[in-house]
Amino acid sequence: MIEMKEVYKAYPNGVKALNGISVTIHPGEFVYVVGPSGAGKSTFIKMIYREEKPTKGQILINHKDLATIKEKEIPFVRRKIGVVFQDFKLLPKLTVFENVAFALEVIGEQPSVIKKRVLEVLDLVQLKHKARQFPDTLSGGEQQRVSIARSIVNNPDVVIADEPTGNLDPDTSWEVMKTLEEINNRGTTVVMATHNKEIVNTIKKRVIAIEDGIIVRDESRGEYGSYD
Repeated sequence: MIEMKEVYKAYPNGVKALNGISVTIHPGEFVYVVGPSGAGKSTFIKMIYREEKPTKGQILINHKDLATIKEKEIPFVRRKIGVVFQDFKLLPKLTVFENVAFALEVIGEQPSVIKKRVLEVLDLVQLKHKARQFPDTLSGGEQQRVSIARSIVNNPDVVIADEPTGNLDPDTSWEVMKTLEEINNRGTTVVMATHNKEIVNTIKKRVIAIEDGIIVRDESRGEYGSYD
């Protein structure tokens, strides 16, 4: 479970990104985070995987407060949180298999376990046949699906997707959404920041709308709304 209690975030330059956000996201939910540019969506998302630390308030992930944990604890918390980025962040000199395997290697998993698990998740994202290829030989959608495979290879409780379709054409975006839906259907919580109005309005999920650092709307099976 993800729980924020009166979370504020002010940056050194004076920008107030979050202004007292309180929200609960339950296990197994699929949540869109929407709002205009500069509303605080990215800060909200980064708080969940402790890329940013709140100025004030509590952020509980499975009852552990990310606002107060020690730095050495952060890597262990992140093992249960997968992150999918807009720009993929794949390692260009590693194959598809090696990019996904890397997430298991850094935690010291056994080679036999790594091979089995990596092939499982590549099969899930329908890229098992491209395991030996390098990222620059893949389409944008395929690269994003590799990124998704890497994010779930550790069996995380939560997948955070920060504008995962932002660099993709419409058809490819739907392929990526199908993959995220499948992951969610298997029990993983998905929290996705997006500007894609068509996706939000077509694939109905919970919508949290943020404006000026506060939650202005929180709807089950909500719609995107009107934003520039």
